[in-house]
Amino acid sequence: MSGTSAMMALSRRELIRQVRQPSRVVASIVTPLMIWLFIAGGFSSAMGDVGGGRSSLTAYTIPGMASLTVMFASIFAAISLIQDRHDGVLRAALVSPAPGWSIGLSKIGAGSLLAMGQAIIVLLALPFLGVTLTPVGVLGAVLALACVSVALIGIGLAMAWIVDSTQGFHGVMNALLMPMWLLSGAVFPVEEAAGWLRVVALANPLTWCHAAMRSSLGMSESFTPEIAWGVSIAFAAAGAMLGIWTISRSRRSR
Repeated sequence: MSGTSAMMALSRRELIRQVRQPSRVVASIVTPLMIWLFIAGGFSSAMGDVGGGRSSLTAYTIPGMASLTVMFASIFAAISLIQDRHDGVLRAALVSPAPGWSIGLSKIGAGSLLAMGQAIIVLLALPFLGVTLTPVGVLGAVLALACVSVALIGIGLAMAWIVDSTQGFHGVMNALLMPMWLLSGAVFPVEEAAGWLRVVALANPLTWCHAAMRSSLGMSESFTPEIAWGVSIAFAAAGAMLGIWTISRSRRSR
């Protein structure tokens, strides 16, 4: 079996399995929206316009909620690797003629497709908050979310190979990703943070993914778009290579 054929078959299996678990899809969307309601309802009137005066806090936090939706969906996608290991599916895939990279890419591709579909639902709230969506802007936002999803699923696959239980994996990923998300400008403008916090945020690749997304949507001009996109693409490439390398190396060791 060629690598492309194996990747397509495994991706199809992954998509079917995720679609048959609607509770995960609902949880990935509803949780960020609930957080958004609390933040927007409690702080929007106090903070006024943000992002250089280009949007209200209510609208400004929507891209952050979209990335949080992607984060939850990416965690669920990576958890499937642990489930495949326990079910014996992963062992069968590793000893098959299919190359190791096809296994990693199938997880990343299928998981990213589902994550972006869920995040787009969140972004559709923007027109109701006074933000005009254009085809180019939506495409840019989706590409930025794709960078987030690819990177996080790749990191998740590497962690899922080390951690052998879904409970432990949830704990490790939440400890890693939640601070990363909170310190990325998802819920507050990085440029208005304290000096040390701004330094930490600028070292966070998710900050630049949010900057690329908001720049595409015309919601902020605080960061140079070229730099934001460069960091976002590099983050996605690094995460994907980490996940694929981890699975490929494990296959060679068998």
